[in-house]
Amino acid sequence: MEKIDNLDKKILNILSKNARMPFKDVATECNVSRAAIHQRVQRLIDSGVITGSGFDINPKSLGYSTCTYVGITLERGSMYKDVVKYLDRIPEVVECHFTTGPYTMMVKLYARDNEQLMQLINGQLQEIPGVMTTETLISLEQSIKRDIPVHFEELD
Repeated sequence: MEKIDNLDKKILNILSKNARMPFKDVATECNVSRAAIHQRVQRLIDSGVITGSGFDINPKSLGYSTCTYVGITLERGSMYKDVVKYLDRIPEVVECHFTTGPYTMMVKLYARDNEQLMQLINGQLQEIPGVMTTETLISLEQSIKRDIPVHFEELD
């Protein structure tokens, strides 16, 4: 990954707080031209530092009231990639991680209600070849959600 300097970090800090901020405003805040900001942001995208630019959608607004984390134990860790292919076909699965600890993998999913959650776990997740056990943890409230902080030295 390409090395990022303090100007890159300042741009990332600004955009992480408001990704829709116009480049001209970012340029003013950084004391550089709009073209410089555009080139820097494009380079950060091309090098994989910036990986998305979408909107966060509130799942509850779409009727998904239950956020759940499911720890999955596989017969063999080497089955992970095959299991991910099955999980990728389940739209309610929004994250999947290969983990250390008591589970082979951890999945985050949303369900409309407990009935759908039970169907997702019993009728889909536990039916995937290689899945031995699942443990379900329901999130009662999300208290913190943020990006990793961008630290930089103030530019002169």
